[in-house]
Amino acid sequence: MSDEITRLLQASAAGDADAARRVMPLIYEDLRAIGRRERRKLDAATLDTTALVHEAYLKVIGQNQPPSESRAHFFAVASKAMRHILCNYARDRSRAKRGGGARHVRLESGHEFAHQLELSDDQTDKLAALDEALQGLERIAERQARVVECRFFGGMSLEDTATALGISPRTVKRDWTFARAWLRREVELKLDMLG
Repeated sequence: MSDEITRLLQASAAGDADAARRVMPLIYEDLRAIGRRERRKLDAATLDTTALVHEAYLKVIGQNQPPSESRAHFFAVASKAMRHILCNYARDRSRAKRGGGARHVRLESGHEFAHQLELSDDQTDKLAALDEALQGLERIAERQARVVECRFFGGMSLEDTATALGISPRTVKRDWTFARAWLRREVELKLDMLG
């Protein structure tokens, strides 16, 4: 099945519309599983998994060069897309909460799903702090930041993360341990500054 998905992703990236149509049902449930995990992590019962999955899929497939190297590579990119979608929403909500009442004009129609997200102020602060800390980690240790995107936002296994990033599972495990400790410290510092 994984080989079939990779073949269809490659054909889709080459412009085969039929392959793009056929691959979606094969990856849809995996994308929904990633979205459900994210919803549970955020403890947001009203987070619309379907809207999150559709937005991430459109974002990934809409790229000039959609990921087609492998199934794992596709899900790594989809994980990053979900991170950006969730963190952008949290950042927008946090700004509004802190007096950023300027009128927001949407340049893309793809963000309509954001109105369906219902995160508490605390969840929004945590997600925004995590994204800010992850941006800091990207500046000093980009590979470890990619590991976090795959593992945390994508819910990928050590093996799938290793395949997606082209590193060994042992390196993924080391990077994951380092990144979690580093991010935990940074997020706590940022939340203390907000509190």
